[in-house]
Amino acid sequence: MTATATGCGNDGGGGRATPAAALSPTASKAPAVNPADFVTTIDNPYMPLVPGTKLRYEGTTEDGTETVAVEVTRRTKKILGVTAVVVRDTVTEDGQVVEDTFDWFAQDREGNVWYFGEDSKEIEDGKVVSTEGSWEAGKDGAEPGIVMKAKPKVGDKYRQEYYKGVAEDRGEVLSTTEKVTVPYGSYDNVLKTKDDSPLEPDVVEHKYYAKDVGLIREMQVEGGDDRLELISVDKA
Repeated sequence: MTATATGCGNDGGGGRATPAAALSPTASKAPAVNPADFVTTIDNPYMPLVPGTKLRYEGTTEDGTETVAVEVTRRTKKILGVTAVVVRDTVTEDGQVVEDTFDWFAQDREGNVWYFGEDSKEIEDGKVVSTEGSWEAGKDGAEPGIVMKAKPKVGDKYRQEYYKGVAEDRGEVLSTTEKVTVPYGSYDNVLKTKDDSPLEPDVVEHKYYAKDVGLIREMQVEGGDDRLELISVDKA
């Protein structure tokens, strides 16, 4: 379980990256991606990704104590012609780095945040033992998805990523009025989502996002009791 992240339908409208076409979790065709429909900054209130920002999360998993360090790097990566922001997640369990991931995000002109893939490495005793879960939109049938809508509404359902058999996460908006307290602070009008995947049908997570901060809590509600909360933010 990591702190960020999170395939779609054809818009049939001349190649524009129409978000509505990408929201259905059962869509059978990839969204049309036009680089001209994307901007160079990510300022969605629920998922602001300002280069130089560092967030720290702490929690527990079935394997022990977990710390996740998230850094919005100043690097970018071109994917399908879109300039994506590179976000690094480093997961530490009981003092040992167990996962190092680079995620790629971009925002369209409507304010929706898209997910274009990840380069993920599992680590044991300082050595990379697996890259399972890695994917890049446009390669080997992988398709981008949406991880945060511009204006989330209760009942919205969307595909966050799609690489058949590897990455098929889905999201659903459950509430926009939650009150949540984590070590970093207390928040009202928090966005609550349900995240799951057909690849792990017995696992369900709830994630909580505060405006102008981003993800503040994620917790398993089915298939385990993993929990992660925001501890600190070092703004750029």
